[in-house]
Amino acid sequence: MADRAEVSAILRKAVAGTRITDDEAVTLLRDGELLELGAAANAIRNRLNDPKVVTYIVDRNINYTNVCVYKCKFCAFYRRPGDPEGYLLSREELRQKIQETIDLGGTGVLLQGGVHPDLPLEYYEELLRWMREEFPEVHRHAFSAPEILFVARITKKPLREVMQRLIDAGLQSVPGGGAEILVDSVRIDSLSYPKASTKGWLDVHRVAHELGLRTTATMMFGQGETLEDRIEHLRVVRELQDETQGFTAFIAWTFQNENTEMTDIPPESGFEYLRMQAVARIYMDNVRSIQSSWVTQGLGIGQLALEFGANDMGSIMIEENVVAAAGARNHVTSDEMKRLIRAAGYEPVQRLTLYQGFVDGETGVRVGREAGAVPSN
Repeated sequence: MADRAEVSAILRKAVAGTRITDDEAVTLLRDGELLELGAAANAIRNRLNDPKVVTYIVDRNINYTNVCVYKCKFCAFYRRPGDPEGYLLSREELRQKIQETIDLGGTGVLLQGGVHPDLPLEYYEELLRWMREEFPEVHRHAFSAPEILFVARITKKPLREVMQRLIDAGLQSVPGGGAEILVDSVRIDSLSYPKASTKGWLDVHRVAHELGLRTTATMMFGQGETLEDRIEHLRVVRELQDETQGFTAFIAWTFQNENTEMTDIPPESGFEYLRMQAVARIYMDNVRSIQSSWVTQGLGIGQLALEFGANDMGSIMIEENVVAAAGARNHVTSDEMKRLIRAAGYEPVQRLTLYQGFVDGETGVRVGREAGAVPSN
């Protein structure tokens, strides 16, 4: 166990702008005091982002299908092929959801689902083209790494070719879903679901970055992994970001156990969530934005996370079905989001999907400067 002096030395090093090591990050997770971690994380957050601003986005998670060939123990959302509760949204259902998003001031959709065995590459291409033609103003942030890897496998086409075809059809960015913990002994040996190895997840994001797409990186923790596993996850994301600079943000959230096969594992506390987020902010010196996970933690902890390294509150979540199926059922309106951010002492700024601009709350005009970036002198 590290003493206070050792922890303080690591934090001073990080705040000064020197990268910390994996072992130092484990030390912080194991021995750091929560408020001390938060202060250091916030100092780094304020160096990388406008200290006065917290960003958020108005968009919608559309889970176009819940049918999935994989049987993840931690997932309460999926249904096996042939299950009477399985669904695949029609174009009309998708049209209604997207139009409602626009009507609520939304600028994008996050489109992902289960890994459906009967949907060929052409289905995804046609879906993207349809969205681009009917709703050209809506950003298409779509398809997790496991979905893309499965399509590449069943079509027997190289991953790069599949990615390029999706881009040509209208894919604009890729969400970080399907990461969970990027350690194969956790992903496969402990949870017994071979949907995507660590290498496979990283390959999708690397190829996306090489082809000009930005993506997000995520982590779902609290499923029985070790502290070392958590830092290993951060390490592989940080290394890929060093290589490509393609990640826009990092989002961590806690495993929710309701209706899963892992109900014997209790969810992590808000205390542990804040600790993990603070250490992620301290360790990941090359990813500018850290997103608060109020969806799993609730609005109170989500708001408090803004003092533990987060500079973004994520989506208002017009719709979300995956973590909701596991017991996290939090929603917020745009007005409530702005009130929460102001109450925490920050200026709320509605951003776009890629943090490349923001939406003027009064006029709806999309402004071009990078949302939440450190102001230029």
